[in-house]
Amino acid sequence: MSVDEVVLLDAWGSMFGMRARIALEEKGVKYEHKEENLSNKSPLLLQMNPIYKQIPVLIHNGKPISESAIIVQYIDEVWNHNTPILPSHPYERAQARFWVDYIDKKVYPTWNKMWRSEGEDHEAAKKELISIFKQLEETLGDKIFYGGDTFGFVDVGLITFYCWFYTFETYGNFKMEAECPKLIAWAKRCMQRETVSKIIPDEKEVYNAVVEMKKELESK
Repeated sequence: MSVDEVVLLDAWGSMFGMRARIALEEKGVKYEHKEENLSNKSPLLLQMNPIYKQIPVLIHNGKPISESAIIVQYIDEVWNHNTPILPSHPYERAQARFWVDYIDKKVYPTWNKMWRSEGEDHEAAKKELISIFKQLEETLGDKIFYGGDTFGFVDVGLITFYCWFYTFETYGNFKMEAECPKLIAWAKRCMQRETVSKIIPDEKEVYNAVVEMKKELESK
């Protein structure tokens, strides 16, 4: 039996890279984790993702797969001997893909807008970010996980933002637990999984890294 060669190109604190790592951990896949410096991208990253030149990139037996949601689906399909990440029913699978797409199109772009703006624009972006999380909380409802009783695709797609909540709160001057208590309770349930807790970094470390990044951007 041949042994798979699995390499993940990633960057510290990336909510998108963490998705791939959690999926690999959920499936029990052994992999090599390579940290990228995004201000000085490696030749390997540029070779493996020549279109976007971004992380994460999963390299499976020399073949690259890019974009975090696609990577998680690939992992689920290839290593299908363990508990599935995506639902088996086509409609439920489509719904899970819809919500991860919603997360990708809404959460990070809105946070980026809030982070880079001031005054009325900042307040508008903050309100939009809170409304996005309220929508995600409503979608969760009273379920244990987005996948119902099982940790699934939407859970993987959203839990990696949890370590960024403190940063969102600090820059936006609001409290996630006050705005979305059920979402915080869900996040804490997810964090009880070793496959999640071993990957998600400390929220204060993320915040400190963002502060340093902002200083660097402002100094240019």
